[in-house]
Amino acid sequence: MEFQCEVAEMSFGVKTASRALGSGSTLPILAGLKLSVRGPELKLVATDLERAITVTIPIENQGGDGECVLSGQLLGKITGRLPADTLTVRMDDAGDKLVISSGDATFELLLLPLEDYPDIPETPEESLCPMERARLVRALERTTFAAMSARETSRLNLTGVDLLTEGETIKLVATNGYRLALKEEQLGAETPEGEYLVDADALKDLQSILGGLSDEIVTLAHGSDHLFVQTESVTFAARLIQEEYPDFERVIPSDNAVGLRLNRDAFLDALGRAEITTATESGAVILESRDGTLLVRSSSAEKGQAEERVPLLKDAESLAVSFRGEYLIDALRRMTSSEVVLWLKDGESAGLLEPSDGEDDQGFLYVCMPIRMD
Repeated sequence: MEFQCEVAEMSFGVKTASRALGSGSTLPILAGLKLSVRGPELKLVATDLERAITVTIPIENQGGDGECVLSGQLLGKITGRLPADTLTVRMDDAGDKLVISSGDATFELLLLPLEDYPDIPETPEESLCPMERARLVRALERTTFAAMSARETSRLNLTGVDLLTEGETIKLVATNGYRLALKEEQLGAETPEGEYLVDADALKDLQSILGGLSDEIVTLAHGSDHLFVQTESVTFAARLIQEEYPDFERVIPSDNAVGLRLNRDAFLDALGRAEITTATESGAVILESRDGTLLVRSSSAEKGQAEERVPLLKDAESLAVSFRGEYLIDALRRMTSSEVVLWLKDGESAGLLEPSDGEDDQGFLYVCMPIRMD
């Protein structure tokens, strides 16, 4: 096996695939990156058994096809520091080292046992649907943050994002039991009805990968208990969480009659300042509408207190409610609308935050449970 390629291409491939390395695993082979040469292409593969990433880059094949596995961390460090624009990779005569040369620099890297590398799920021949890359990226951005971390719970369903396809639409939903984010986007074609629960952390990596690509369209597919997302150069596979997702429809308020219409930036800035003096445990910020303004305040025994008035863009009846400031900030930061509406019923019912304008925010809603005020 011997080939030559651009350093930039190799660096991109290694960096992207390495997001799926199982570096913390008890199986040493999962820290390895698999290189597979077939004709004019090199496939770089990594997996932690829950997700797999394959990146295909063009090469000049100079020594036939072949495969090997080596440390992904080492290869990442090397490709990020090579002195020339091209590199040459070849297997040594003994077949136990990979020699990488670029300019005057040469590295000889020990290989990991190829036979120990796990099988990667095969991409289904039949896809679910095409989707605009930008639409998927913004749907992921507006939902993945609301899921629970695996470190915080043993309920796997709360660590995932639920993807639901029907007709020409896809919905992404995430919740931690105290907040819920939902984003609906249009697909490129009629799609079979389906539901796919995927780990939120894996989808955050997918969002980062897609955000750095230029493809206009990605393809979604399902098979072997995995959800696949494909671009021209990257295939991302995530194992589905085999648990039932909570009935999120029933927690979305439908009768919140009090609408607080606010400038998003002004509301976000006020919440950021109020969060400074919130109690560490609750993070509670009190919102009180009165006299055409929204009073945003917080206090804690160990920090002090703060309050600020934000003009309401439309008068609303008087009402007081308390939310975890961080939860509202998380949603507002990810929106682009200049104005938002916080729909309320009373001080003890869930609030519904919606954009009032902005094309990117269409189909987005955010539910937040209140904190009981003493």
